Amino acid sequence: MGKKDAVIVGYDAISPLGSDLQGQWKNALEGKSGIGPLTRFKLPEGFPVHIAGQVPDIDKEKYPFLSARHQAAWTSPVFKYSLLSVARALERSRIEIRPDIAARTAVTYSSAIGGLDAVLAADRRMHAENKLPLPYTNPNSCINMVGGKIAIETGARGPITSTITACATGLTSMLVGSMFLAQNRADVAICGAVDFALVEPIVAGFYTMNGVYSPKEGRENDPPQRASRPFSLDRRGFVISEGAGAVILTTREFAETHGLRYTAELVGWSMTSDAHHFVAPYLATIKQCMLNALSDACLVPKDIAAINAHAASTKIGDKTEYEALRAIFGNNLPPVSANKSLIGHAMGAASVIETIFALQGQEESMLPPTINHTPDPDIDIDCVVEGKRFLEQEFVLKNSFGFGGCNACAVFKKSV
Repeated sequence: MGKKDAVIVGYDAISPLGSDLQGQWKNALEGKSGIGPLTRFKLPEGFPVHIAGQVPDIDKEKYPFLSARHQAAWTSPVFKYSLLSVARALERSRIEIRPDIAARTAVTYSSAIGGLDAVLAADRRMHAENKLPLPYTNPNSCINMVGGKIAIETGARGPITSTITACATGLTSMLVGSMFLAQNRADVAICGAVDFALVEPIVAGFYTMNGVYSPKEGRENDPPQRASRPFSLDRRGFVISEGAGAVILTTREFAETHGLRYTAELVGWSMTSDAHHFVAPYLATIKQCMLNALSDACLVPKDIAAINAHAASTKIGDKTEYEALRAIFGNNLPPVSANKSLIGHAMGAASVIETIFALQGQEESMLPPTINHTPDPDIDIDCVVEGKRFLEQEFVLKNSFGFGGCNACAVFKKSV
């Protein structure tokens, strides 16, 4: 219970379940899916992917920070959605980044993919029209510019870094933010991630590497809402989605000095590297990551009330995560929520959106269901298939695992 411990004072998300956080949470508890037809671009004939998790268009909303002129320059959606999530998270936290705290406000908000859509558009313009890229093309595509724009528009002048760990980026952002707080380098950290990966070559590339959902022959007309099936016997890969999430961390000392309400505390965490394979998960290091997070929190497995899983719906990934959980928790494996069944896989933003859902559930003592589940005899797991469940959750474990063997696990404690 140190003064520099990280506490959560505000958060916000935009996901395929909606743009308003309370609306998204309501949809999650009701077991609604955000997966539908892929319409982000015109599908070429024979294009192999037809479904996705797309966020609502917010073009008609009044953006914080971005004027109409700036919107025309910052064309990649990673900017408007990240800035919107940050503005709303700061508003909920009741923090105004005034000059007296600006130098002690860190930014670790990042992206796994960034604005590659801007580079693709520039390349097509060069080939089709023989015109050079627009002046803002490179800034749009620069991943660290996401955090840079957040710092510029909020006035945060503390440490800034882009934490890129593929699918674990959002959670890693929070862990790095907590480091700055623990080392007395900052009092506030703006954390989170954004990704809009529904770009033709990225989507097609996930298909060719056999990662993305591919329907079984004869089941091509199944409803899109049924496609994301974590831990399920009939899982057939992840559904690509998009979104953004922001979490505001402060030290306990800062929150109490400024009269800020905090809903949860980050009491333990770990990061490990598989050092094994570029996409296939490795049981030993995933298990070690969870154990390290529990040890860092000074907890034992029986203290964990619920787990928010990575659970991307891949054959090997889900099985490996389950085996690691079973090795740690034995026959006392607590309920496991798999939010990607509802929202698909939002790449680097997935882990922060799911963390926000876990924090919301912890605060309200509720678990959203894992939908589309057909029991797998090799995965004996309680993943809340019957619908939302009331459950007191003093401690929650969040898992996230990214390409390149980037593992991140965190333990959150409910604040009363």
